[in-house]
Amino acid sequence: MTGRRVIPLRWPAAVAVGVVGIVGLVAFTWPFFVTADVARDHGNDAPWLFAVLLGLLAVVCLAEVTAGRLDAKTIAVLGVAAAAGGGLRLLSAGTAGLEPMFFVVIVAGRVLGPGVGFVSGALAVTTGALLTGGVGPWLPFQMICAGGIGLGAGLLPVRAGSRVERWALAAYALVTGLVFGLFMNLWFWPFLGTGAPTGMGFVPGAPLQDNLAHYGLFYLATSLGWDLPRGVLNAVLVLVAGPALLRVFRRGARRAAFGVPVVFAPAPGRDAAPHREPAEPHDEPPVVPLHDAEHPR
Repeated sequence: MTGRRVIPLRWPAAVAVGVVGIVGLVAFTWPFFVTADVARDHGNDAPWLFAVLLGLLAVVCLAEVTAGRLDAKTIAVLGVAAAAGGGLRLLSAGTAGLEPMFFVVIVAGRVLGPGVGFVSGALAVTTGALLTGGVGPWLPFQMICAGGIGLGAGLLPVRAGSRVERWALAAYALVTGLVFGLFMNLWFWPFLGTGAPTGMGFVPGAPLQDNLAHYGLFYLATSLGWDLPRGVLNAVLVLVAGPALLRVFRRGARRAAFGVPVVFAPAPGRDAAPHREPAEPHDEPPVVPLHDAEHPR
């Protein structure tokens, strides 16, 4: 159980996750590749992105169901991971960038596989948003980022159960804490206009290198101080509580016996019932009426 992924990512789900990744990449990086006219019209696209993302998440789940990977046991584990992540987000609500929710997402993705990690990350963010009242145009972008963190945890090229795994997950938690903020700022940065500091705002239609330089300065000045505590906190949680939580998830996965086919067999020690030929039909005696219609008494 510790040497392989519990629920591997099958190709239908991999295709759906790939489509989600392409849609998310376009949704985040469009300011660097579009003209000024297109940039002005992008502000109302977040609801559409949310609808598309929910549909693609449904496709991922449907692909896992058709492959026989998403059964009642897997749904129960997904519910536990989403509830735990949402509960941890409720405790901090992103105060000073501290979001321990990603710690659970990383561990769940590492143990259960990239597909389940992706769905659990997106569901954990949604659960936390519903609990904290944080539903807004930023939610679909958070779902993509959190799902990507869970997906990447399941794809880390480190042998599960090895001594290197804990340190690799800690480094991954630190880096993704920074990358989360790096991408999340892109959902609102193009719309700051004159509200952005001088030399850090989005310039519609400007060359790619200019907008990249502006955004780099904007991130360093406004977001790094929030993202670094997030990454450090999750790295510390992985180092301190990660081994225990990994054991809990793996023990639960082992007892749930994911991927083991269910075979129904007769109980041992009981012989099958002997075969019996159907009985021959017997001739029924004729029915004699008590009263004759022609000779009444």
